[in-house]
Amino acid sequence: MNNKNFIEVSSWFKFLQNEICQEFIKIENEFSPNDKKGFIHKKWQPTTGNGNCEMRIMHGNVFEKVGVNISNISGVISEEFRNKIKGAEESNGKFIATGISLVAHMNSPLVPAVHMNTRFLSTSTTWFGGGMDLTPIYYSEKDAKYFHKKIKESCDQHNKNYYEKFKKIADEYFFLNHRNEPRGIGGIFYEYLDDDYEGNLSFTKSVGLTFLEIYKKIVRDNMHRKWTSYQKRYQAIKRGRYVEFNLLQDKGTKFGLMTNGNVDAILMSMPPTVEWV
Repeated sequence: MNNKNFIEVSSWFKFLQNEICQEFIKIENEFSPNDKKGFIHKKWQPTTGNGNCEMRIMHGNVFEKVGVNISNISGVISEEFRNKIKGAEESNGKFIATGISLVAHMNSPLVPAVHMNTRFLSTSTTWFGGGMDLTPIYYSEKDAKYFHKKIKESCDQHNKNYYEKFKKIADEYFFLNHRNEPRGIGGIFYEYLDDDYEGNLSFTKSVGLTFLEIYKKIVRDNMHRKWTSYQKRYQAIKRGRYVEFNLLQDKGTKFGLMTNGNVDAILMSMPPTVEWV
């Protein structure tokens, strides 16, 4: 593992965390100028191995709950999980990883929830992965077209095949198998990009910046729309699907738990209120 590369990538994730948090605070203050909100910062260390991680959480009037976490972790993956991580068996479980993970659950049921993460991981091999997906409570054709249009434009700047390839992976990945239904409207999801460090880093940066460009517009376009108590309750029911996916299928949740990560940071993705009917 090239330590210079790791420092470069982890520095980018820290920069992106700051950019996203600043923009989300700006949105909160635009919506409620007399009730200013901000992120609570909490640094933590892994219980095993070494690390430098930070969790940021905000509960606001627009963002009912949003978490923007970064992690820099090294350690050893237990033998029972090594066959699930590329190259972990060949490295005797040794790994080093850095990444940013974001989940936003919105106060208004008319503003879609969103997830984004990008990461850089090394075992016996080194690769980039990540993606983003949108989970509306009430489907909006306008938002869906804009979301996918901007992602495609970003992907096309790097590789004309990326959008269709990574969209297909996202459609298959963000699907609740036990309910036979998609979690939301998809997005892109990529893993094991290991052929070109500079090119893959450039693409990963583009994913992060494109996410911020897309989502801040969607939030601002919808946050002032009026909603009802019925719609709010329906939001809580739909959030149950989000919980089910993250606990039963999400690879990031499983990786965090199998590497002895901070449980609060791992489960940051859980919505603040949920209802099953």
